[in-house]
Amino acid sequence: EVRLVESGGGSVETGGSLRLSCAVSGYDARDDSSPSCMGWFRQAPGKERRGVATIDNRGATRYPENVKGRFAISQDNADNTLYLQMNSLQPEDTAMYYCVLTYSRCYDILSARDFDYWGQGTQVTVSS
Repeated sequence: EVRLVESGGGSVETGGSLRLSCAVSGYDARDDSSPSCMGWFRQAPGKERRGVATIDNRGATRYPENVKGRFAISQDNADNTLYLQMNSLQPEDTAMYYCVLTYSRCYDILSARDFDYWGQGTQVTVSS
């Protein structure tokens, strides 16, 4: 059974940095015999879930324009952990952040409906 557990959220000031972690169990990122895609989504109060980064099981990454150059997704296959390094944080980055997984390839457009497994989320708050 796949289980995703996020950590690392918190409160920072504008311009600060945070690194989110996602402990993954029930999934082996080293297995590239079939496609899979992991990523991070976020949801602000009253808004839809939006993708902020994905990485496939061959290491290819994708980001929407609003975080490109500020956020970086990575994975440690030895520890089965997914990370999201967030720099130059802005108040509009405030949201609940979720770790996600699907046994399918990553698409250029990050859509929540493409992902089957979700963590419980970790809150990120950026103050001005």
